[in-house]
Amino acid sequence: MTILTTRGLSKNFAGLKAVQEVDFDLPKGQIRALIGPNGAGKTTFVSLLCGRIAPSAGTVVFDGQDISTLPAHKRINLGMAYTFQVTSVFANLSVDENVALAARRRFSGSEVDSAVSDALVKVGLDGRRDQNAGDLSYGHQRLLEIAMGVVQQPRLLILDEPTQGLAESEVADFKALVRDLSRTATILLIEHNMSVVMELADKITVLNFGQILAEGTPAEIHADPAVQAAYLGTG
Repeated sequence: MTILTTRGLSKNFAGLKAVQEVDFDLPKGQIRALIGPNGAGKTTFVSLLCGRIAPSAGTVVFDGQDISTLPAHKRINLGMAYTFQVTSVFANLSVDENVALAARRRFSGSEVDSAVSDALVKVGLDGRRDQNAGDLSYGHQRLLEIAMGVVQQPRLLILDEPTQGLAESEVADFKALVRDLSRTATILLIEHNMSVVMELADKITVLNFGQILAEGTPAEIHADPAVQAAYLGTG
């Protein structure tokens, strides 16, 4: 079963073809990595999936429903959650309050506190519940944002550059976290850290110049001459 499908998905900005007729299929339960050089169209593609921007052409289908024209908040209500490449936490609110805001999209009353606790334990921030989000390190803000996604118990979790700013020990914990989350959610991971990608992904999609250059297992992508030339720097 496929949870997310695009057909002919395109986005033009004043003549620039940022995403060009992308056909993409994401099966339920998979950890999929999306990689590519800077300017390849990754963030634009993800913004189209999330509903942050409207496509110039093409369709996005989530769990059998055409969501191409749905606004972002309605996509969240359907079971899609995402973190941004640039952290978007509420700096003047506590860690607890940030996650509680996200939790209220799905839970009410006493359920919120329980869900918040579970999410913060999962990402390793349970001991920082009362700390202001703005006082966290950048890496911990990334983890807080993941907690805000996790607490909504999404069916699809999109993580945009989640390991940026994490220490090595935190990256190891993050990989364990993604494996745990993948038991209940499909994961789409946009990531520059190739060791994370190669270790976690069931399958990798490579974007270049707004188009899919290649798709395959980590081993297949690592051995692909076109990917080596365009991105991995070994060609």
